[in-house]
Parts: sequence; C-alpha cells; structure tokens
Amino acid sequence: MASYAYTLRHWLRGLEPKVLNHLHGPMLERARPWLDRHEVFNFNRRPLALGVAIGMFCGLIPGPLQVPATFVLCAWWRGNAIAGVLVTCYTNPLTIVPLYLLAFQIGQWVLPGSQVLPPLPTMGTGAADWMHGLADWVQAMGWPLLVGLPLMGAGFAVIAYAAMQTLWLSPAIKRAWQLEKRARRHK
Repeated sequence: MASYAYTLRHWLRGLEPKVLNHLHGPMLERARPWLDRHEVFNFNRRPLALGVAIGMFCGLIPGPLQVPATFVLCAWWRGNAIAGVLVTCYTNPLTIVPLYLLAFQIGQWVLPGSQVLPPLPTMGTGAADWMHGLADWVQAMGWPLLVGLPLMGAGFAVIAYAAMQTLWLSPAIKRAWQLEKRARRHK
C-alpha cells in the first residue's frame, strides 16, 4: 500500500505544474492571483484531502449544482478544486438510487416516528418518463431524505479526509514502524 501511495503522491505532484501552466492562459489570467492565494490548485496533503472531502459532501447535491458548489467550497476552505470536482463523479445514474435509499434510511434512524419509503418508479415508456418518475420519487421521500443526505455527506467527507491523510502519510508511517522495529531488535 505504501508504494501505491508514494506513486500517487508523485503523480499528483507532477500534475500540479501542468495545471498551473493552464493558469497562464488568457481565460484564467485575471483570476490567477485569487486562485493562487486560495490554493485551489495545490496538490499537497492538506488541500488535496480537503478537496476530496468537499467533493464527497457536494457529490450528494442534486444535479448541476455539484461542481459549482464544490469549486466554491474548495476556494473558500482552500481545498484542491480538481480533486473535489473529480470526486463528485461517485454519484452518477448507477449509484444515485442506492445512495438516496441509504440517505433515506439514515434520515429514518434520526427522525422520530415512522416514515414509509415510497415505491421506486417503473421505467415506463422511455427515459424521460423514468426521470420524471424518479424526480417524483425523490420528492415523496421528504424529510428523511432531506435530513439523511447532509448527514451521509458529512460522514463520507470525514471518512474521505481521513483516508486521504492516511494514504498520503502511509510511506512515512511505514518508515517509522520499520525504524521502531529495528530499534527494538538492537536493544
């Protein structure tokens, strides 16, 4: 695992100059001082872990608001925006229904009383009908979903932040264990 973390770390550090070169282009030239100050494209341990955590949280926001919300929060809290935006892709048409079911379940555990899960929509005659049925299904889930989504997003964010910190620091942790093991043998 440590070699994978080492390889990932070096790949990300090699990616940083390429991203920063794009800041010199005409589209982002005006925003460059602000982006540099806010470490939005910094590929070090803390901004990267924070960007992944923000992306995990914002990935549960409905539809087209995921990426703008991730970018704004990464700029505000100095997280890596590229990592954050990439991580939001964990929610997609294949995963959104199971994630919303889990969020509904979490909301049920937190809220008092008994809530009934509405039945899933059928495919119908086409994709447009199914999407309309899915939107109605999400609305019918109500308060349990509304409460469960931010709780689940916060949980995902904490786990992702800890995982990224651990992955980044795993080579150093492994070296410390090896040094400690050698010191015990020499006693």
